[in-house]
Amino acid sequence: MPLTMNREVFITCAVTGSGGTQDRSPHVPRSPAQIAESAIAAAEAGAAVVHCHVRDPETGAPSRRLEYYREVTDLIRAADVDVVLNLTAGMGGDMVFGPTSSPLPLKEAGTDMVRAAERVAHVIECKPEICTLDCGTMNFAEADYVMTNTPGMLRDMGRMMTEAGVKPEIEAFDTGHLWFAQELVKEGVLEGPALVQLCMGVPWGAPDDLNTFMAMVNNVPRDWTFSAFSLGRNQMAYVAAAVLAGGNVRVGLEDNLWLDKGVLATNAQLVARAKGIIEAMGARVIGPAEVREKLGLVKRLPG
Repeated sequence: MPLTMNREVFITCAVTGSGGTQDRSPHVPRSPAQIAESAIAAAEAGAAVVHCHVRDPETGAPSRRLEYYREVTDLIRAADVDVVLNLTAGMGGDMVFGPTSSPLPLKEAGTDMVRAAERVAHVIECKPEICTLDCGTMNFAEADYVMTNTPGMLRDMGRMMTEAGVKPEIEAFDTGHLWFAQELVKEGVLEGPALVQLCMGVPWGAPDDLNTFMAMVNNVPRDWTFSAFSLGRNQMAYVAAAVLAGGNVRVGLEDNLWLDKGVLATNAQLVARAKGIIEAMGARVIGPAEVREKLGLVKRLPG
């Protein structure tokens, strides 16, 4: 089908993620204060939305601790720069199996499976404008790790998010995730039109070739809003691809550490690079107030 370029584009910055990148770049923020500072700098560079995980301040390991989310939320909301806050709800669905000769019991190291209410506790407490909902189960790059999101878990988490007045951002790693997302809207678990993030090139989800990308785009209902990203060297190429396909853009250190070959990036630099690409294409980068109007969000005040 013909492409319809998006002329009014918002940028999401994925600030830190939960991958093992904390020792690969000094720019990957660890503490709540560092995460908030990097998010604020990204907003100043042109990001309308900041997507935040939290980490242990000492080790950089991914964390679900409520007090870290509260500190990040309070610091971002108290800042002079305005930005839409998007908190992850992806933690707590991690299964690591034993070797193929003895897959059970699950390995304690890396396995983190908790009930739905615990997975969204920080969302209920902090009430970001947006939170993520990984809309399916998939094998990740690690040999025996499975990102686990059952239909029942997703229904319960989605209801809790909706009842809390937080808009879920559906994280779609393959076409089946979009199929189930449409079912959640049909059932009334999620409100439509929905918000989607197309996650491309994440092993072993949808590869980031353009044929697969357009198959993903074509499975997003036309009245929904979508963004897209890819990893590493393809991050900036996907800025252009997403805009050409009618979508919005995600960049940030969660997905890519590099500005150029041999040059480690900051979140603000990645946002500035993306903004330059979007504007060179003849589109306009919109700010947080316009994003709230577009998505029906309510600005949350500090405190």
